Amino acid sequence: MALAQRAEACRLALVGQSFAGNAAANADRLAEDGTALPWPAYVTSSDFAVDLAENWQSEYLQFLLFILATVWLVQRGSPESKKPGRQGEESDAEQKTGRHADADSPAWAGAGGLRQALYGRSLGLLMGLIFVLSWLAQSVAGTAAYNARQLAQLQDPLGWGEYVLSADFWNRTLQNWQSEFLAVLSMVVFSVYLRQRGSPESKPVGTPHEETGVEG
Repeated sequence: MALAQRAEACRLALVGQSFAGNAAANADRLAEDGTALPWPAYVTSSDFAVDLAENWQSEYLQFLLFILATVWLVQRGSPESKKPGRQGEESDAEQKTGRHADADSPAWAGAGGLRQALYGRSLGLLMGLIFVLSWLAQSVAGTAAYNARQLAQLQDPLGWGEYVLSADFWNRTLQNWQSEFLAVLSMVVFSVYLRQRGSPESKPVGTPHEETGVEG
């Protein structure tokens, strides 16, 4: 799927989530003798923000852990894994860095010192940064949403630190983490034995099960 198509699919899913979330929130509000919240008010509310942020942080945590784990861990037979014996960050020659860089390699790949070290880990660093920022956004928006419910029920609000340690925060967080980890585990294991013809996430149909690091 082209980048523009992926972006459009993401936009449509986000719009769909906003309308579905607004309908669900209004059903709860009306059940509690409250007033319905207009869509523009809902998409700028802490309820929408916390739902969005908790999905983002779990996705980027999945990407971060998968990127880092595949440097050192090998799953025999998986197209997502490096071949056994190639664990680790590999040599400069294998990674085409420093004096081994090609003429068309990224400029920082051929540089030395801090620039090369940062660029060589830039994907993981970016995934980690987005995860931390999304997690922070979830915690802040979650505090606001939780306290709005507390005040509506004439109960005391919580501070940010108290909310981050609360069952509500970790219930939201862990239910997303476990689904992401299960999805990755399933893909890695099933791709050893099952095939999807033409997919780069699958080995070629006739490839032996034990063949590792081969994409279709």
